[in-house]
Amino acid sequence: MNLFRILVLLSVILSGVVNSKTSEELSSSEYSRVELEAYAILQTLNANLLGSKSATRTLQAWCEDHQMADNPKIIAIRDTGLSKEVSPEIRKMLQATASDSIAYRRVKLYCGKHVLSEADNWYLPARLTPEMNALLTDTDTPFGVAVRDLNFHRQTEKVDLLWQPLPKNWEQQGRMLTYQQSNITIPDSVLQHQAILFTDQNVPFSYVIETYTKEIFAFPVTDFRK
Repeated sequence: MNLFRILVLLSVILSGVVNSKTSEELSSSEYSRVELEAYAILQTLNANLLGSKSATRTLQAWCEDHQMADNPKIIAIRDTGLSKEVSPEIRKMLQATASDSIAYRRVKLYCGKHVLSEADNWYLPARLTPEMNALLTDTDTPFGVAVRDLNFHRQTEKVDLLWQPLPKNWEQQGRMLTYQQSNITIPDSVLQHQAILFTDQNVPFSYVIETYTKEIFAFPVTDFRK
């Protein structure tokens, strides 16, 4: 994607709203460039996540490729004051018995000052090594980094686009791209994935709900007119 074309989109992140035509004022036969490019960026991240074994590695690549920080490294910050009970459905998907202990961990994943995602994670300590459990309980190490020696892979159970820059079936509605700016407000949460993590022996050990924020758009752009 030509990065010059998303200069307008960055102003959305910085100000919350682009002040020009409202969506109601746009012709019913038009889409704004902002809407289309927001959709493209969101779907790019979505595809990257679906094609990856690790969300942490995907966000690390996103952080690096988009130069989102001077030190483009994903940092996890735990929320140690929050606890969520595991549901019977998650326990079943983890193939855990009623007596199996399931731990809960919530983190925010940062690239520099940007919170890219918030993750709720339920995992079985008995299926991890003591070293992995120590990292998870005593440090802010990202989950995917702590358990990487399991050579794990993920199975996506559910994907929710929490924000739709374009209406459903937009590609079938015969509307044309316009270069007019439009009012567009991006909510705090834009995408959610739910997934099971498996060891290389195909043993489930973790269920994660990852909620991605509007900060995934907050990267610098180059003006190619210069």
